[in-house]
This record gives sequence, C-alpha cells and structure tokens, in this order.
Amino acid sequence: MEVRDLAIRFKGPGGIARAVDGVSLEWCRGEILGIVGESGCGKSTLARAMLGLAEPAAGEVALGDKVAKGRGQLRELRRRVQMIFQDPYQTLNPRQRVGAIVNEPLVVQGVPREQREERVRRALTDVGLDPDRYRERYPYQLSGGQRQRVAIAAALVLEPEGLICDEPVSMLDASVRSQILAVLVELQRRRDLALIFITHDLSLAWSLCDRIVVMYLGRVVEQGRAEDVIERPQHPYTRALVTAIPVPKAGGGGRRELLSGELPDPTAIPSGCRFHPRCPRRFGACESVDPELVPAGAAGQLAACLLHDPAQAAAAAASGGSGDD
Repeated sequence: MEVRDLAIRFKGPGGIARAVDGVSLEWCRGEILGIVGESGCGKSTLARAMLGLAEPAAGEVALGDKVAKGRGQLRELRRRVQMIFQDPYQTLNPRQRVGAIVNEPLVVQGVPREQREERVRRALTDVGLDPDRYRERYPYQLSGGQRQRVAIAAALVLEPEGLICDEPVSMLDASVRSQILAVLVELQRRRDLALIFITHDLSLAWSLCDRIVVMYLGRVVEQGRAEDVIERPQHPYTRALVTAIPVPKAGGGGRRELLSGELPDPTAIPSGCRFHPRCPRRFGACESVDPELVPAGAAGQLAACLLHDPAQAAAAAASGGSGDD
C-alpha cells in the first residue's frame, strides 16, 4: 500500500483542522509498521483514510497499482486490508451473537453461504476462542480481552493481506495486553500478514515493529528502521519521545528531554516548522521554513528537520543562531 501526499481536513468551530497534512508512506506485505506520536497528531485519522473511511481533501491511497477510489475499488481494498479498532466495548454490536459478528463481513462481501461456517470457525480458532463455546454468546458475556479477540476474528475472516491495528490494547488490562499482542504477532507470522500498529507507546513499537513512522501535528517528521529510530533519533521530537521510554540509557544515556507546551491546535498550525514552538534546538529559520523529509542518520532513515539541511544550518550559524545538534 502506498499513501501519496494525503491530506484530511475537518471543519470545526475554530476553523479548518488539518488533521493529516501531506503524508506519504509505504507499507509492504509481511512488514510490521509502527505509526507513533502524541494523541491528536493524526494517527487514527490517517488509518481511517487508508481504508477510505475519511474523505481526502488531497492525495490518494493506492493498493498495488490501483488507486482506492470509487465503490468497487474501496470494496476490494476493505477485503484485502482490515482494521482493528481501539475499543472492543464499542466496536461489537451488543445485539448480535459472536458467530453473527464474525460472519457479517462474509455476508457484506458476498461470500457463498456454504463457505461461511468453516471460515467463521477457523477465524475464532485462530484467535484462541473455541467456536462451540463462544459463537452463541453476546458481547456482554465476554471479558475485554475476549471481545478484542472477536474483533480480530471478524477482521481475519475475510483472509486479508493486511491489518491496521489502531491502539488495539490500550483499553485492556495490563495482564491481557501481552496475550492480545502475542495473538497478533503469531497471526502475522503464520499468515504472512502486513501489520500496522498505531500507538502512542514508543516502547511497544520498538519491541514489535520493523519500521517506525513518527507523526507530529498531521505530518511525518521521522521514519526508518525501528532500531535506528529508537537508538539514533534524528528529529528533536522523536528524541524527546525516546528519552521518555522507561529503559536506562535509551536514546541518550537515560537523560530525559522534556517538551514544553502542548500540541498546537490543528486549526492554527504554526508557520515554518510546526514543531519549532516546542523545540529545544530551534533557530531563526525554523520559524519560516517548513522542512521536508531528508536523509538523516542511518540508511533509509529520514527526518523533517532543518538541522539536517546543511544550507539552512550554515545560514543559521552565520546569523548567530543556535543550530548546533
């Protein structure tokens, strides 16, 4: 899947919110991709847009060589890529039994009736639920972890190639989280799935993902292999997130870099680098120049920061700015 210059806008009382603002990324078969950032940075909106659940103001999403546009293409996209939402207490229909919930995607996609029974049983079995024991139960009769397993089964029943997991364990007890994550990772390995983990927990992305994309205020500010992003963060925002991971010597010898201020209102995005009001390494050009992703750090690692633009750094140094890294 490829996202190309995607932009999502919402009209609110304060004006037009630029929830996703020119995001481009790739997601490959068999890959576990982490999308991380603070709450409100656009992670979930991006995920919804990737499945056609949010109308883009600009840009496009392509699966293979086909742009996901129009009813037919969106139907095919949602067969091949499914989404697991954050709250299992809200995503399951309380009036349907488990079997009906898992069967419903097959009905929507027009799968023949004679194939549905076996696929429902297989999906429930794959997530660790005995079909004979659970298929006639209602969601209120299940624990939070069991509900999320049902949601995963409903996503798996179409035998997709990819799963987008929007903070799939954040609403669960700590004792259950590792079980659900283990289910997802085992399914990824066994079925050769592509996974996206959307999370504000950088340590989770570190432990599970092949690559990490860091978002801030609707934009990608850094991306690269997980070990490179965590061990050698190139953007000041990523560095602040990494130093907050409760692991000794993670990303800077255990020294924490605390961010000042709050995430700005997406209806009033700062000029220039949108991170500069909170950046401890900002210099004059940051207030007027909006940086693009450029190579920084290890091979394949990119960062949207003027500190990695030699011309801008030299101009800042000549003018007496504090652009030293």
